[in-house]
Amino acid sequence: QVRERGDEALREYARRFDGVELSDLRVSEAEIAEAEQRVDEALKQAIAVAAGNIERFHAAQTMQPVEVSTMPGVECVQRAVPITNVGLYIPGGNSPLFSTVLMLAVPARLAGCKHIVMCTPPGKDGKVNAAILYAARLAGVTEIYKVGGAQAVAAMAYGTQSIPRVSKIFGPGNRFVMEAKMQVSRSAVAIDMPAGPSEVMIIADQDADAEFVASDFLSQAEQGVDSQAMVV
Repeated sequence: QVRERGDEALREYARRFDGVELSDLRVSEAEIAEAEQRVDEALKQAIAVAAGNIERFHAAQTMQPVEVSTMPGVECVQRAVPITNVGLYIPGGNSPLFSTVLMLAVPARLAGCKHIVMCTPPGKDGKVNAAILYAARLAGVTEIYKVGGAQAVAAMAYGTQSIPRVSKIFGPGNRFVMEAKMQVSRSAVAIDMPAGPSEVMIIADQDADAEFVASDFLSQAEQGVDSQAMVV
């Protein structure tokens, strides 16, 4: 439906699955500015610390060109070239994963990707979570769209009137998002991997920090109601 009907289908699915009527699928500059005002200063500071750590780690992975002269007159070169258009899927709704924004967008920016397109579902008010928008602007995302679920994957894979087609899609999601990524990867676009829903099993003893265990539970359980979190 998205491939055939484009934005019309995306708006129909927004009404059906998100319960919201959308006139413009793209997040405006005004909405991003408003979101920045709504994010708590303590959270802004935490996001900045996380972004800095992620940037330092990935900057160290920058690939340098390899140049080898195999014989007189024969020069062999290996060079990493950034993908121009990449798509990021960021879960929203009950689990606004602004940490995922940083983990995907910062490496994309460092790699030199010129167009970083992000799709994330809107809330019932038609707005995207403020922390997600703040993290996206900080990390270097160039375009943000209020589209979630399998339809967002289809939009980035095939392109619509509003959303550009990308060359590779990254990001976690529920089983419907994963199935969509698997389907489009067979014919239309590259993907990173099937990331989610995920499971975690934690082995803990009497010396374990209960808050750390709870945080590890939540980091996986938040990706879907069918995620499994177990402790031994």
